[in-house]
Amino acid sequence: MWWLVSPGNPLKAAVGMAPLSARLASARQQARRAPIRPTAIERELGTVFTVDSLRALRRRYPKASFVWLMGSDNLAQFHRWRDWRGIARAMPIAVIARPGYDGAALASPAMAWLGRYRRSKSSLQHRAGWSAPALIHLRFDPDPRSATAIRRADPDWASGLARHAQRDPLTHHPLASDITGAART
Repeated sequence: MWWLVSPGNPLKAAVGMAPLSARLASARQQARRAPIRPTAIERELGTVFTVDSLRALRRRYPKASFVWLMGSDNLAQFHRWRDWRGIARAMPIAVIARPGYDGAALASPAMAWLGRYRRSKSSLQHRAGWSAPALIHLRFDPDPRSATAIRRADPDWASGLARHAQRDPLTHHPLASDITGAART
């Protein structure tokens, strides 16, 4: 599983955003015991919007079978993303439950369109015959804290992580310690 650490997000204020290198280092710490590989590959791809990033990933890795994972908080506002239907047509989507967002996600314009493409969770293991669009809801006991609340609890969390240059775990290319990137969604 790849965790795409975004260079930026046009739906969020860029003011106060930690440097990309710090956010990638934080993601690596969070994923250290899981089969998840955080990456800042979107910076290298030069893409600004998710739909473009996914198309670029499919071109770069034509033999890979991707499934886009996002939280239900993102599904609630997915209809605001650039070419969100193009994203849904590009690859299957798995939505991870987030406390407090199920109602908004289910009532969203994107869900109204995607609802007809729902698949069972068990079908995720046998997706060879799938074609996008496809939507799966995943449920487990998620961490109820929001990323915003975690950052507020330690306002200086990025300062120690941003100091050291690092390599992207997926591409192995250097990631400068002062890059914050451009906005996207």
